[in-house]
Amino acid sequence: MKLNVLAFSLAAGIIFALYSFCLGLCAWLFDWGTPVVELVASLYIGYAATFVGSIIGAIWAFADCFIAMLIFALAYNRLVPSRK
Repeated sequence: MKLNVLAFSLAAGIIFALYSFCLGLCAWLFDWGTPVVELVASLYIGYAATFVGSIIGAIWAFADCFIAMLIFALAYNRLVPSRK
Protein backbone atom coordinates (compact mmCIF):
# COMPACT_ATOMS: atom_id res chain seq x y z
CA MET A 1 0.00 0.00 0.00
CA LYS A 2 1.37 3.39 -0.99
CA LEU A 3 1.06 6.50 1.14
CA ASN A 4 -0.66 9.72 0.11
CA VAL A 5 2.48 11.85 0.45
CA LEU A 6 0.79 15.22 0.91
CA ALA A 7 -1.86 14.00 3.36
CA PHE A 8 0.70 12.08 5.42
CA SER A 9 3.08 15.04 5.56
CA LEU A 10 0.34 17.53 6.45
CA ALA A 11 -1.07 15.32 9.19
CA ALA A 12 2.34 14.75 10.76
CA GLY A 13 3.24 18.44 10.50
CA ILE A 14 -0.01 19.54 12.14
CA ILE A 15 0.34 17.04 14.97
CA PHE A 16 3.94 18.05 15.68
CA ALA A 17 3.03 21.75 15.48
CA LEU A 18 0.20 21.28 18.00
CA TYR A 19 2.53 19.35 20.29
CA SER A 20 5.20 22.08 20.14
CA PHE A 21 2.60 24.81 20.71
CA CYS A 22 1.11 23.02 23.72
CA LEU A 23 4.56 22.30 25.14
CA GLY A 24 5.50 25.97 24.88
CA LEU A 25 2.25 27.00 26.59
CA CYS A 26 2.71 24.46 29.37
CA ALA A 27 6.24 25.71 29.97
CA TRP A 28 4.96 29.31 30.05
CA LEU A 29 1.87 28.79 32.21
CA PHE A 30 2.84 25.90 34.48
CA ASP A 31 6.66 25.82 34.28
CA TRP A 32 6.40 22.25 33.03
CA GLY A 33 8.72 21.10 30.26
CA THR A 34 10.89 24.20 30.33
CA PRO A 35 14.16 22.27 29.82
CA VAL A 36 12.69 20.63 26.72
CA VAL A 37 11.57 23.99 25.34
CA GLU A 38 15.03 25.43 25.98
CA LEU A 39 16.64 22.47 24.22
CA VAL A 40 14.39 22.74 21.18
CA ALA A 41 14.86 26.53 21.17
CA SER A 42 18.52 25.90 20.36
CA LEU A 43 17.27 24.54 16.99
CA TYR A 44 14.14 26.62 16.38
CA ILE A 45 14.96 30.34 16.36
CA GLY A 46 12.38 32.31 18.35
CA TYR A 47 10.87 29.35 20.18
CA ALA A 48 10.43 30.19 23.85
CA ALA A 49 8.15 29.59 26.81
CA THR A 50 5.82 32.47 25.86
CA PHE A 51 2.64 32.71 23.82
CA VAL A 52 4.37 34.27 20.80
CA GLY A 53 7.33 31.92 21.21
CA SER A 54 4.94 28.97 21.18
CA ILE A 55 3.44 30.16 17.90
CA ILE A 56 6.90 30.57 16.38
CA GLY A 57 7.87 27.12 17.62
CA ALA A 58 4.70 25.63 16.13
CA ILE A 59 5.53 27.15 12.74
CA TRP A 60 9.08 25.79 12.88
CA ALA A 61 7.83 22.38 14.04
CA PHE A 62 5.27 22.20 11.23
CA ALA A 63 7.85 23.07 8.58
CA ASP A 64 10.45 20.70 10.02
CA CYS A 65 8.12 17.73 10.39
CA PHE A 66 6.35 18.37 7.07
CA ILE A 67 9.63 18.26 5.15
CA ALA A 68 10.93 15.25 7.08
CA MET A 69 7.72 13.25 6.56
CA LEU A 70 7.53 14.29 2.92
CA ILE A 71 10.98 12.78 2.37
CA PHE A 72 10.02 9.71 4.43
CA ALA A 73 6.77 9.13 2.49
CA LEU A 74 8.49 9.57 -0.87
CA ALA A 75 11.20 7.09 0.13
CA TYR A 76 8.59 4.67 1.47
CA ASN A 77 6.53 4.84 -1.72
CA ARG A 78 9.66 4.32 -3.76
CA LEU A 79 10.71 1.22 -1.79
CA VAL A 80 7.36 -0.52 -1.32
CA PRO A 81 6.44 -2.85 -4.18
CA SER A 82 3.41 -1.80 -6.17
CA ARG A 83 0.40 -4.14 -6.26
CA LYS A 84 -1.00 -4.93 -9.68
